[in-house]
Amino acid sequence: MTNDKALGRPKLGTTLYSITRDFHGRRVSFEDAVRRVAERGIGPGLEVVGFQSFRGWPFLTDEQIRDFRALIEETGLEPSSIGANADAGIRRDRLLTNDELVAYMETQIVAARKLGFPVVRVQYSLTPDDMERLLPLAERENVKLGMEIHAHHSPRHPVVVALRERFEKLGSQHLGFIPDWGCSVRRLPPSLIEANRKRGLPERFLERIQESWFAQHERGPILDDSVLPEMYKKAYGILEEENAGVAAQPLARNSIGLFGHADPSDWEIVAPWTVHMHGKFFEIDQNGDEPAVPVREILEVFVKAGYNGYISSEWEGWHWNRTDDPWDMLANHHALERRILDEIQGEAGLQGARSDADVSAR
Repeated sequence: MTNDKALGRPKLGTTLYSITRDFHGRRVSFEDAVRRVAERGIGPGLEVVGFQSFRGWPFLTDEQIRDFRALIEETGLEPSSIGANADAGIRRDRLLTNDELVAYMETQIVAARKLGFPVVRVQYSLTPDDMERLLPLAERENVKLGMEIHAHHSPRHPVVVALRERFEKLGSQHLGFIPDWGCSVRRLPPSLIEANRKRGLPERFLERIQESWFAQHERGPILDDSVLPEMYKKAYGILEEENAGVAAQPLARNSIGLFGHADPSDWEIVAPWTVHMHGKFFEIDQNGDEPAVPVREILEVFVKAGYNGYISSEWEGWHWNRTDDPWDMLANHHALERRILDEIQGEAGLQGARSDADVSAR
């Protein structure tokens, strides 16, 4: 790592999406969850999903807005990003038109700013033209619109490339990306395989679905969506050949759509346009590491790029790890991030000292 520009030091935070199972099980209220983020020291950044967190979203009452702002003041947390919904399929009879989708987003952007969120996470239903149409509102409300880059997409995917080119053309700090680390996975999570093993899925099915994932990993990230139907057909073919049953469908499906193949270095392409990040992780092993996500390699890219924004730790292992405590998982992920960031900065400082010594010796 060179010292050509100032190194970044990302700030840490948490997205409450990580505790979805606790929400659904009514084991914790939204207000108590926010307080627990502060109590567990897994802030200061707080990210929430609009529809998951606020009844009636995005049509909020003055009381809801006032109560949330009071909760933020009480806990000392900092709103970092809010997840808006860009689902064009919310009607039963047809998809939303682009005009309807833009209007749908406008309401959410205004609500986000009233709550005090500086970044609004948006999704792929929005085209480059839609993003350009939303830009004047984003500038007026002083919020950044962050398009989430989520598997199966990646920084080199044509959809992302088209958005980046439009962002560069418009040159506004109010448009950017939210990289999701699940795009750069180095293996299927061991806990995912073990959970499915315990559910009784055939061992040969588990072996073959991992082999299929690694075969795609060798080919690199998916850059042409037209290949997806054949990939799903192959995965479900393995399921049928190994007689894995209906219970194996989520693993067959998610092995393609949830765990991406991008090289960590590819994030350099969008680093200058990054307005927030999702520190996606699935588990933390006994050594305090994430076995499936190359956390250090990803962080090195953004530290070198000078990124100083927030990373929301996003635990998605709750889909299959039903006994793990999400709060412990988030705390362990924060510890991993802090350790790696300290190591990167320490190594950079050592390298800088060596460079100064070389100059003095000359």
